[in-house]
Amino acid sequence: MGSRGSHAARIPDGDSIRRETGFSQASLLRLYHRFRALDRNKKGYLSRMDLQQIGALAVNPLGERIIDSFFPDGNLRVDFPGFVRVLAHFRPVDDEDPGMRDPKEPEPLNSRMNKLRFAFQLYDLDRDGKISRHEMLQVLRLMVGVQVTEEQLESIADRTVQEADEDGDGAVSFLEFAKSLEKMDIEQKMSIRILK
Repeated sequence: MGSRGSHAARIPDGDSIRRETGFSQASLLRLYHRFRALDRNKKGYLSRMDLQQIGALAVNPLGERIIDSFFPDGNLRVDFPGFVRVLAHFRPVDDEDPGMRDPKEPEPLNSRMNKLRFAFQLYDLDRDGKISRHEMLQVLRLMVGVQVTEEQLESIADRTVQEADEDGDGAVSFLEFAKSLEKMDIEQKMSIRILK
């Protein structure tokens, strides 16, 4: 009766969430306990304020942008499946051969492309599908704080957009963003080991 399996049965839609996110039963159970601990008032959902209590997000310069990703389309709350879907982007990539995946199945949330889409939306502040110089500058300000002068930041933003902008429109599209990061090991950089 007190076994771990009996707890898993209490996770609403646990099997479908596991299939969609790729989390193991044990990881899903840990995340469910974490979700419930963050949901101090037992509302069944989390608000922005609940997520702002996570220490790692509070000290992360992009913490507010990451929190925004839990609330797409102006939603004010996130339920457990939504919480886990966002975290699935940070699940380490499996070592299995991508050729083994059923092409009819959706691409895993932790795939390279989905990790890149997640990272892109952290920069695309107005969600227009492009990262402008202004958006790049805003994110750089968050990341470096006061250690760099405004002039240096503007120079970095200009150079970054210019190097990635292949079509000359003065902004970086998702495809240009993905191409500019093709040599980066995004699968490892955007992975949290405990999320297996």
